[in-house]
Amino acid sequence: MKISTKGRYGLTIMMELAKSYGEGPTSLKSIADKNQLSEHYLEQLIAPLRNAGLVKSIRGAYGGYILAREPETLSAGEIIRVLEGPISPVDFTEEDDPAKRDLWMRIRDSIAQVMDTTMLADLINFKGEGNQDNYMFYI
Repeated sequence: MKISTKGRYGLTIMMELAKSYGEGPTSLKSIADKNQLSEHYLEQLIAPLRNAGLVKSIRGAYGGYILAREPETLSAGEIIRVLEGPISPVDFTEEDDPAKRDLWMRIRDSIAQVMDTTMLADLINFKGEGNQDNYMFYI
């Protein structure tokens, strides 16, 4: 499964809104400028996020978008599914070999578990230090 720019940029939008959660609306222009992205493309991505109830739009001169829920309650999986559709590494059917089908299902479930337990708050608070497995090889 490869996440397209829709999913990656949509996650960027949501992370930027999470960073300013509780401080008022954020414009797509400011998100586009900050991340060097096309504002027009972000406008296409925000519509399904709004329709899914993940963001709210605020009209007016100082309008923009805000998260519909707290960053601690919005998972990466919810966002990716809205923009990309179901999470699955391959399309499989009942006619597939049972061993292969089991493998694809376990991979799908593992990806979904990681995405569904990673919240926006986790992403914006990620420091990167000590969160990676470091391997030391001795020869």
